[in-house]
Amino acid sequence: MQPARPPTWLVYPALVLALLILALSQRTHADAPAPPPALPATEGAVLAQTTPFDVLSVTRVRRRFGGETGTAFSVGDGGVWLAGGELASDCPHAALLVGAGQGVVAKADPALGLLAVLTTPGGAPALPLAAAEPRPGSLAYVAGFPHGRPGEVALRLLGRETLTLRARSDPRAPVLVWAEIGRTETLAGPLSGLAGAPVLDGEGRVVGVVVGEAPRRGRLYATTLQAVTQALAAAKVNTATGAAGQPITADNYGLAADDLRRSFRVTPTVCARG
Repeated sequence: MQPARPPTWLVYPALVLALLILALSQRTHADAPAPPPALPATEGAVLAQTTPFDVLSVTRVRRRFGGETGTAFSVGDGGVWLAGGELASDCPHAALLVGAGQGVVAKADPALGLLAVLTTPGGAPALPLAAAEPRPGSLAYVAGFPHGRPGEVALRLLGRETLTLRARSDPRAPVLVWAEIGRTETLAGPLSGLAGAPVLDGEGRVVGVVVGEAPRRGRLYATTLQAVTQALAAAKVNTATGAAGQPITADNYGLAADDLRRSFRVTPTVCARG
């Protein structure tokens, strides 16, 4: 006796549902929502006084002519930050911004390869480091300040390349190559200002730091995790390794990035006038 076949009217809906589930599981594009609206001036003025920094260290900051905005993130609860190496090598007065025209001048150690370590009076909770390098195909998320404004990007790891650097004692450095698969809804064009931003895995742990991009190819270049640990070791900075941070997914990375910026764990940087 042969088993009864399901009615034809059930077969097609089941097939459509299966294809939809397959498409969602293999999606390659994941845009984040638009950033939240700016705070009213009066509310922003009040909130600007609530920062993890010593209130006496917050001062008026004027951007140096020609200086671009970058990104830094906390790697030490007492006021230790990682940023792009150019901020230390090309800027005599680096500063972290905490509001419009307000910031904290940071002491920058000599550039450690592609990275720089900044120190400030007081700081935000440190982001944990991953325990192992990510594998090709892994997803990651970047929270920072492209064009000097809040923004984030979703990435998929392609592999490694050797980046040729200019005007450095070691002109070649291994980097991770990431393909962009999503970004803030209103963010367009190149991602200048994202240099120095943390690349975070699904557990909110740092797996690299953004150091460059190829806009036409939709690629971001980031340091390896080994380069991060070596830079922190050279600066004698201890940070949590392997601990879980805030979970991040392709569905919530916009909100997770907002949380990191609001808590000042990820901040914009500028080269300030002396």
